[in-house]
Amino acid sequence: MILTVSVKDDLHARVVQHTAFCRGYRDFHIAECDQISGRHSLSWSSHGDAPDTILTGEGYSVPLSDVSVVWWRRTMARQQAWENAVDDHQRRVVNTESRGAFNGIFAASYKGQWISLPEATSRAADKIYQLTVARQAGFRVPRTLVSQSRADVIEFARQVGRVIVKPMVGVPGPMMFTEYVDDPANIPEESFTACPAMYQEYIPGRRHVRLNCFGDKMYAALIETDNLDSRADLRVPISKWVVPEDVARQVVAVLRKLELRMGIIDIKLTPQGEPVWLEVNPQGQFLFLQPLMGEPLADHFLDFLLSCDREE
Repeated sequence: MILTVSVKDDLHARVVQHTAFCRGYRDFHIAECDQISGRHSLSWSSHGDAPDTILTGEGYSVPLSDVSVVWWRRTMARQQAWENAVDDHQRRVVNTESRGAFNGIFAASYKGQWISLPEATSRAADKIYQLTVARQAGFRVPRTLVSQSRADVIEFARQVGRVIVKPMVGVPGPMMFTEYVDDPANIPEESFTACPAMYQEYIPGRRHVRLNCFGDKMYAALIETDNLDSRADLRVPISKWVVPEDVARQVVAVLRKLELRMGIIDIKLTPQGEPVWLEVNPQGQFLFLQPLMGEPLADHFLDFLLSCDREE
């Protein structure tokens, strides 16, 4: 049995589940971690007096002992039943307690395959850590500064030339794109001290690679655009990109170090063709590329999950 942990109406979870059903695989369920409150969603007993169960979005109470693969996709959502509560303290209590119980039951009782381990997924999402690992694996990475000091950013820009800024983590809501920092000297001090941000040297070029790694299989798209962030406008030339052997080896080395079994990786090619590592999303979006590059990514990902289901 495959169990996907995500939020209600997550497109990726639904499409891959539908793909499984179309291929005759029925043991594919989705646990909606934002729907715990308001119903009997989970149960756990310290001495095994009752099965440890999770309620799926389809209404099935699934014993964790029956689950062989968990796709740990989206797990940090707020409880929708309390999203509009007037009392902010009660909302925090419901969200925190629901998340704690949900994660705790999996940590205590689940013994199967993870895509990927929760602790590895959380650690690998740290952009500082993943940049360090990528550099150790042999990738060129952009010169990077994480700071709240206006003076430090001004000096960094003097050293590297054109600078970009990106969020450290990002938050639910409107998408936060990577942006240019044309002249940090013209930005007020309080804009820097409000919170840390990641500043990087601008890597020239218009060829962006979105590399989807599912286990030992890689499916990459070449996105040709003058936009700084390749996600900003997908009405541009997009084609399949054959992953060079040396790049594939480096990707495998990074994911192994990060303990990830999958990863959605962003790489930029310089005008000379040198690949520069930008980042990896442990549970990134990939289905938007399926029609654009003519690759059945949902089927490929299901094949990956099924291969994990066969592992002991």
